[in-house]
Amino acid sequence: MAKQLLPAALSALIDELGRLPGVGARTAERYAYYVLKSEPRLGEQLAKSIEKVHSQVKQCPVTFALIDADDDVSNLYSDPDRDKTIIAVVEEPLDIVAIERTGNYNGTYHVLGGAISPIDGVGPEQLHIPELLERIATDSVKELIIATNASVEGESTALFLQRFINEKGIDVAMTRLARGIPVGVDLEYADQITLSHALEGRRSL
Repeated sequence: MAKQLLPAALSALIDELGRLPGVGARTAERYAYYVLKSEPRLGEQLAKSIEKVHSQVKQCPVTFALIDADDDVSNLYSDPDRDKTIIAVVEEPLDIVAIERTGNYNGTYHVLGGAISPIDGVGPEQLHIPELLERIATDSVKELIIATNASVEGESTALFLQRFINEKGIDVAMTRLARGIPVGVDLEYADQITLSHALEGRRSL
């Protein structure tokens, strides 16, 4: 029978941390040991924050951005100073944070909820595309900035949106983030200068 090398509670914490994306076994061990060595208050605060994420965060019913549970819609949509005729279409909510940090965009957003990836079983029907079409009509949208990631999936999604909207005969300008975003880099990890150049250099589809 194999000996238990670590206390059960510590092993359980390591296992749970190891489930997080990008966290390997050794990193999970370091995180868990750090929590153990820290004051109990740190672990309590961490546990409370994780619990609140599920109870106090929800999706905006219009933009599908993440908002406080008490809010009706995203403040980036309800703000009268934001230009509702321009929509930046992104894959995930954190992409909004990346673009906002540039300080170079005053339109609104629409989160698709992912990108088309047949290998992962994600097709157009899993994305918030019908809601996007509804917003184009409701808000008299003039421009869609297709701000999906510079990846195979992101490019496929952008191409699908272009074709789909054109086939529907919807009169809206479509642009794509152009220079500055290296292939394979997600918006979440792009720096502010790179994103600013990409916004300024967006091109027609």
